[in-house]
Amino acid sequence: MSSYVIASVPIHGHVSPLLPIAAHLVARGDTVHFLTGARFAAAVSATGATHVALPPESDFDDRNVVAQFPERAGMSPLAAVAFDIEHIFIRPGEGQYAGLQQLLHSEPVDAVIVDPLFAGGVLLGELPADRRPPIVVGGVVPLALAGPGIAPYGLGVRPMSGPIGAIRNQILAAVNARVLRPAEEAGTAIMQRIHGRAGSGPIMDWLTRADAVIQLTVPSFEYPRPEPATRLAFTGMISTSSSLEHPRPAWWHELDGSRPVVHVTQGTIANDDLTELIIPTMRALADQEVLVVVATGGRPVSDLGPLPDNARAAEFLPYSELFERTDVFVTNGGYGGVQFALAHGVPVVVAPGKEDKIEVAARITWSGTGVNVRRQRPSESRLRHAVRRVLTDSRFRTAASTVAAEMAAASGASGFAAVVDDVVAGWPGSAEERIGIDRTDAVGQQHIA
Repeated sequence: MSSYVIASVPIHGHVSPLLPIAAHLVARGDTVHFLTGARFAAAVSATGATHVALPPESDFDDRNVVAQFPERAGMSPLAAVAFDIEHIFIRPGEGQYAGLQQLLHSEPVDAVIVDPLFAGGVLLGELPADRRPPIVVGGVVPLALAGPGIAPYGLGVRPMSGPIGAIRNQILAAVNARVLRPAEEAGTAIMQRIHGRAGSGPIMDWLTRADAVIQLTVPSFEYPRPEPATRLAFTGMISTSSSLEHPRPAWWHELDGSRPVVHVTQGTIANDDLTELIIPTMRALADQEVLVVVATGGRPVSDLGPLPDNARAAEFLPYSELFERTDVFVTNGGYGGVQFALAHGVPVVVAPGKEDKIEVAARITWSGTGVNVRRQRPSESRLRHAVRRVLTDSRFRTAASTVAAEMAAASGASGFAAVVDDVVAGWPGSAEERIGIDRTDAVGQQHIA
């Protein structure tokens, strides 16, 4: 039996994909502590893992980001990405690191599994290998490892090889560095306070310094890279979604295959304004021979107003069954939702929002699995054309089916655990030997009796 810490920023789309990994480790007899936001306590406990709340200074409610960060409203996608990296991901790292240290000093830990944007993992990784457990990244967002022809992360730009691509990427890298300078400076200041020195590399390029990266997708949905310095594995989507989670609505019998089904959602977080995507999609397809199925992600269905004759809606739906009956998925680009659709061979129309969604959209275009309308608030005509294109051009469904077949053959949670076990087996020292190390850490000292 081993002991693991899983750590995630308190954001639904980061926590949820790691829950089935926690459940798998617990089911095989391991001890798992899950460090994340207080609001996820019930979800974590349901896996059998022990929930550990982040320190208050690093916790926030992702369902109300605009209220907590009002200056973020109205930003362009690039400006919003830069803001999020600094204020939502990097600055909370100091408290995240304190939370990790408290766990690492309380009992033996064989490995720490973190989401890629958990800055506490970056700070922990600056310790020598004999003074910390291995750090394994669970890739719950598009992969941010550099490679030939790959543009800087966060711009949503597809790869371009050759001399022209190299010049393009140099220019983009200079622009990106300028945009992200405040975030890097914030990270450097935190590193100085904790370790008394600058970090061993840019904080945005930290995956190259992780001990392993396990991406929760398949290679056909990621840009090709030569063998990176960091160990990289793909496990496919790992999901616990079940038809038992949400009941079938009364209109479920209409999903009988008599007309194409177009499913649209804005997820459970970026759904405060349903006029961004859901309502325009319903209007765009109101005169089409399709059935539009809406999931509001918890918003009352009444918030949609009167539904077109060919639209049906519910707050939540049994996704496994729904995607078996869906022909096109219209989304703002949440990584988990897109992976779930592709695992069922469903092609995508994406109207990318902020955060990492423009990177998801770029990969949809690159993989041929759907159409990127390139607007957070697309026009009805643009949406109508995109849905028609996906419905009538078989190449999109063929590409999505290729990803689905690769997902079906992927190793899943057991493969994830096997990679972690292998990393632990090759790690110097034991968890018991490391438990007493570094108790005088400047940050950990404040939190450990």
